[in-house]
Amino acid sequence: MQKNVLGSDLGGCCSNPMTGFYRDGFCRTDDEDQGRHVICAILTESFLTFTRSQGNDLTTPQPRYQFPGLKPGDRWCLCALRWREAYEAGVAPPVLLACTHERALHYVTIDMLRASAFEE
Repeated sequence: MQKNVLGSDLGGCCSNPMTGFYRDGFCRTDDEDQGRHVICAILTESFLTFTRSQGNDLTTPQPRYQFPGLKPGDRWCLCALRWREAYEAGVAPPVLLACTHERALHYVTIDMLRASAFEE
């Protein structure tokens, strides 16, 4: 079992829509995942607008990639570097720490993640 940023077993991020590099609901990663889709986030309109302005439209469905198109409120495994860019721009979406892979800490600090943590 892979670990989260808190050191415990990685929790599931979302199964509707099915997220993760492997489309299994988890922000699992390995060497095949070049984008490091390791941060489980709750998407916001400001983040979706930001990432679209950076050339990554997450709102338009792409069926050939099993990608449904996303909307505010959806949970999704984001690329660590894009989340960091959004954080630095002040538009990072909230994260679910228990569902964020420990490898995220190679790209962002635990303090950054905690400052953006979603409180259930």
